[in-house]
Amino acid sequence: MSLQLDRIRFTQGPDTLIHDVSLTLARGALHVLLGPTLAGKTTLMRLMAGLDKPSSGRLLLDGRDITGTPVRKRSVAMVYQQFVNYPTLSVYENIASPLRVARVAKAEIEQRVRHAAKLLRLEDMLGRMPAQLSGGQQQRTAIARALVKRAELVLLDEPLGNLDYKLREELREELPRLFAESGAILVYATTEPAEALLLGGETAALSEGRVVQAGPTAALYRHPMTLQAARVFSDPPLNELAIEKREHALLTEHGERAVPILLLGLLDGHYCMGFRADAVTIGAKPPGSLSFEGVVSVTEINGSESFVHVEMGSGETWVCLIPGVHDLLPGARTALHIDVRRAFVFDAAGALASRPALAEAV
Repeated sequence: MSLQLDRIRFTQGPDTLIHDVSLTLARGALHVLLGPTLAGKTTLMRLMAGLDKPSSGRLLLDGRDITGTPVRKRSVAMVYQQFVNYPTLSVYENIASPLRVARVAKAEIEQRVRHAAKLLRLEDMLGRMPAQLSGGQQQRTAIARALVKRAELVLLDEPLGNLDYKLREELREELPRLFAESGAILVYATTEPAEALLLGGETAALSEGRVVQAGPTAALYRHPMTLQAARVFSDPPLNELAIEKREHALLTEHGERAVPILLLGLLDGHYCMGFRADAVTIGAKPPGSLSFEGVVSVTEINGSESFVHVEMGSGETWVCLIPGVHDLLPGARTALHIDVRRAFVFDAAGALASRPALAEAV
């Protein structure tokens, strides 16, 4: 039982916003749409909901073609990052509104609204008007309204952005369970790779209206099959190094290096080495690593770890993630070491040519 997107394309004038997307979204499972702003996540959700109609392709719900079915005839609930509530209705009535439209019995409305309010910590606010709520409380009201509806398809478009950190972390754990218990098809859009990993489930990585890779979230993170998929699933942005392999020499714009033993199997030619921030170290040199020098531009201390931005020349900056608190001053020269065991190598077409030896531990 699923929602199937079959070669969905969507155009506006001369622009193609969605390029022949095919996905299968199972009931009772969490499906994450991951990609930067303007990757096509919201557009794809609007097509799933029936708010827009695809230019070509089909939408199949449990095998039934619903491509032309209007949104009012679909069982859909959608929550946006920018919350939408009825300003003239109380919190209680906002949550109850889809149930009243569906003519659900009064006693059941009471039970569902109270239950959703308890889960989302709105019990003391049911009599308030939206204007009396904080942004986070209004967003929780919108989520509660989606929850009580018990829709077949639940679309959450970056829904936690307006919530405080503690509640956001709790809801990241709770939302998949809450909606999965109803047997709904749950789709969650985010720009944050870390959020996708926390949510788990299945992830489709999007870039410029295309699904560049889809599969189990952890597997997608460990094994991006293209350079574009690795770029989508990296935060901070993926560090990249253009290399040319010539027998036992590795040529880069930063000079020539001996080919690490893990890359000896590559055919001679041009490649791009991609490596995340935690694959670059400052200080001790891991065995088999590639070493370079750069200039520190900024250090961001984030509790128990530090992000060090290092200028490598030609306008290129690499980001290193180092455990602990470090005070590396701007302008200081430093040695960086790429742990080749954690690096991905992509060919000239952007396809994976070599995966990390430590992929399972990433």
